Amino acid sequence: ACPCALGLAKPTAIMVGTGKGAENGILIKSGEHLEKAHKMETIVLDKTGTITKGEPEVTDIVSFDSLDRDELLRIVATVEKSSEHPLGQAIVKKAEKILMITEAEDFVALPGKGLKARFEGKTIYVGNRKLMEEGGVSIEIGEEELLRLESEGKTAMIAAIDGNLAGIIAVADQIKENSKKAIADLKDMGLEVYMITGDNERTAKAIAKQVEIDNVLAEVLPENKAKVVENIKKEGKLVG
Repeated sequence: ACPCALGLAKPTAIMVGTGKGAENGILIKSGEHLEKAHKMETIVLDKTGTITKGEPEVTDIVSFDSLDRDELLRIVATVEKSSEHPLGQAIVKKAEKILMITEAEDFVALPGKGLKARFEGKTIYVGNRKLMEEGGVSIEIGEEELLRLESEGKTAMIAAIDGNLAGIIAVADQIKENSKKAIADLKDMGLEVYMITGDNERTAKAIAKQVEIDNVLAEVLPENKAKVVENIKKEGKLVG
């Protein structure tokens, strides 16, 4: 019955609760945010490492212009070796098992697009459609393969050598075993669920379909993700 007991118990409970959350990989910003959580109406989930395992693997290697598949893998892996992106590291990991890879020169990472570098006297581009368009690379002969891979929920990375389409390396990140159930549970709590990703819309929707998410925010550059969340908040929703 003593009001002071509540004053002591509440901060203690919050402190212990946030501590237990941290032990289980749940980081809570503050007691105020914990109190707000029950009012939440919408939750935005990042795709990589949240819905998916964040451990991508190479699934397909498609080469064009009579280029050998192993040679394509060697060139792309050499360029990706300087990249910190998980998709790039998946390609390097695959190549290192079977090939000798070295270092590329003049490496430049282009966030949300891919990368470019010099290797064996040639200019190499590895990335998405946007990068190829900016580099003046025609991808017409690879369009059918790109559509097939993307519809399977794979991230297709396009490679070009000296302005010509060289091939496509597809990488897939497996969905976590508990993602579908977790998302169903969030919906049962009355929450509107969004998935946000830098992937193109076709790949993003294929993955969202597997976990039954209807609201997909695709092709969002890393630096724009916070802005997209702010836009949802402007609709008057309390967003997590």
